[in-house]
Amino acid sequence: MVIRAYAKINLMLDILGKTDDGYHNLFMIMQSIGIYDDVTVELAGRPNTVTITCSEEAIPTDRKNIAHKAAKAFMAKLDRKPAPGVKIHIEKNIPFAAGLAGGSADAAAVLFALNILTGANYDIEELCAIGVKIGADVPFCLKGGTMAALDIGQVLAPLPPFENKYIVLVKPDQSVSTKAAYDAFDTAGYLRHCDRDGMVHALANKDDKTVYSKIKNIFEQFVEVPDRVDIKAIMLAHNAKAACMSGSGPSVYAIFENEIPARACAAELEKRYGSVFFTNPVKHGLEIL
Repeated sequence: MVIRAYAKINLMLDILGKTDDGYHNLFMIMQSIGIYDDVTVELAGRPNTVTITCSEEAIPTDRKNIAHKAAKAFMAKLDRKPAPGVKIHIEKNIPFAAGLAGGSADAAAVLFALNILTGANYDIEELCAIGVKIGADVPFCLKGGTMAALDIGQVLAPLPPFENKYIVLVKPDQSVSTKAAYDAFDTAGYLRHCDRDGMVHALANKDDKTVYSKIKNIFEQFVEVPDRVDIKAIMLAHNAKAACMSGSGPSVYAIFENEIPARACAAELEKRYGSVFFTNPVKHGLEIL
């Protein structure tokens, strides 16, 4: 079975504090976008084994890979003795370590495919319950579309589709450690939090003008991405409605209402950066091919 797994951007990301168990309490507005990995999953190989191959050599293919963890977690819940072997191939297009949930999307694809291939027929909430133990973005990647995500990401509330837009996204060469980004929050001083209520109200009422004004990522206040200012300046010079970093970075995206300036922006950015994408919002996180 081949599953197309879509990336996400954060239209809003705020950190409300730290919980007693050490996790960070988040408020996010997440949006699926048309950058994707194709994940092939089959029941094959020796029992109780998970084998992963990937088109991107830099991606680990052992138990460090979140897709491996997803397969193991699914089989543990299935509780078949012996568990069938699982073979996974990831055709990688989503930039990794980029704040786009590429690994979580792959994990979601594995859970979704195994649910069908094994005949387990767990409902989406059961799959999300498995997924959140693997990664905070996995439940969103299983559902996709436009969602508010709360707590560590497992509490999801659907919002009206954020559609008919053009997105230009750049993945700079810098890498950002997610752990280091959250550690920086823990030691930061005064921070300006997002207008969470205003954003939800604007999205619920399809008030795009207000949505653009509310797009914000709190990580931009304390995570250093040297090229971010220059990238956003180019985007805004091409009349982007908003420009923002996704996740803990370093990817930066811009939203346009018209295709011509969006493509002109992408063309200019391609002269300076190697990873530039032109895409659109999508209404789902996964698709069977």
